[in-house]
Amino acid sequence: MLQKTARTGRVSLPSDVSVQAGHIGDGVVEMFVPLWVLAIAAGLAAGGVLWTILLASGRNPLPFPDRGSRIFAAASPEGKQAVVELLAMHGLKERFRIDTADVRRSILWDGTIVNQSSPEVLQKLPGISSAIGLVAADPAAEAHAAAAFLRARGFAAEAVLDAEPGLPIAFVVTDAMIGTAINFRRHVIHMPRP
Repeated sequence: MLQKTARTGRVSLPSDVSVQAGHIGDGVVEMFVPLWVLAIAAGLAAGGVLWTILLASGRNPLPFPDRGSRIFAAASPEGKQAVVELLAMHGLKERFRIDTADVRRSILWDGTIVNQSSPEVLQKLPGISSAIGLVAADPAAEAHAAAAFLRARGFAAEAVLDAEPGLPIAFVVTDAMIGTAINFRRHVIHMPRP
């Protein structure tokens, strides 16, 4: 218990209580907190608020988690650009582009991809205009396993491993879906830079 003496106005503590840091005056304990600690705490708090806002708006700035993608094909470069602009008008904005010699890709913030592929890629994937992209440690092995899975259930299915040479992407073309393939790719952090 704190006791205030009338003569000095100072607070005295019982003998079994000790104060490690600070100063007691007029019943108030003062503490010293270094400015750099406050700056770090404020920065972490601001970062946490910003991170929460980004996650709540579907704009995770990191590649984690990588849940795969939904891929749609455009008929021409102009068509791709028009579709990307239209989607942006409705809140699905382009996050970044990954263009290779054979495929132009616009990757949106929600993981949707709008592609425009070369005739060579389209010949390897006849009749395919969209795909469900899944993440796999070994895309080729997963594509073969998925094709076997679908064949065991009575569907025609084949793994296409060379649709876009140089990228670890494997496709499964099957009659279980109309105009849609299933593709397996490495996690985005393991994909080569274009």
